[in-house]
Amino acid sequence: MKENGRKMLELSQQVLQKVSFDPRLFRKELVKAARWVRGKDQLLLKAWCLATFGHTYKDVIQEVFQHSLRS
Repeated sequence: MKENGRKMLELSQQVLQKVSFDPRLFRKELVKAARWVRGKDQLLLKAWCLATFGHTYKDVIQEVFQHSLRS
């Protein structure tokens, strides 16, 4: 099961890199990714997003993970 979580994390990272040119698409895919990955992988995804896209989408990333980490 842990391997599936890691694969979802890697897939989410690939998708986010491909859609990062469009703020609306980025937000949509980030919401999906935050639902797919759980636990430690969700924290890793958040850290990776902030490191990779924080200069452009910091507010979006924080908002999406604020809601998803509560659920």
